Amino acid sequence: MASESNFKRFVEVGRVVLLKSGPFSGKIAVIAEIIDHNRAIIDGPTTGVPRQSFPYKHLTLTSLALTKLPRAAGSGVIKKQLEKEALVEKWDKSSWAQKRVAQEKRRALNDFGRFGVQLAKKARRDGVRKALHKAKAA
Repeated sequence: MASESNFKRFVEVGRVVLLKSGPFSGKIAVIAEIIDHNRAIIDGPTTGVPRQSFPYKHLTLTSLALTKLPRAAGSGVIKKQLEKEALVEKWDKSSWAQKRVAQEKRRALNDFGRFGVQLAKKARRDGVRKALHKAKAA
């Protein structure tokens, strides 16, 4: 009887990865070929990431993957598959990508923007408190 693995994301050809470091950090790419147990060739023709060798320790595996991508596929083949399966759009709609966008917006705020966020949180908190009090009284 074979037991199922707890792991869901594997390093494989066609796996969509998020780059953690370097000039393209925060962008996604696809594993085109596995070099060895430390590095892979990645390519992101639709996201502006050039084809290059990249260490696994600077990649984060996502749950998205291209199906039926041949090993060592060129940029043109990867681009066609990405557009056919609409993986970039799926990534943009994912909660992970949306959280990253929200974090970047938050980091880009100046003092006045942070003050506005503080006032909005106070107003929301006050509205919730009043609604809870009204519900208890009824």
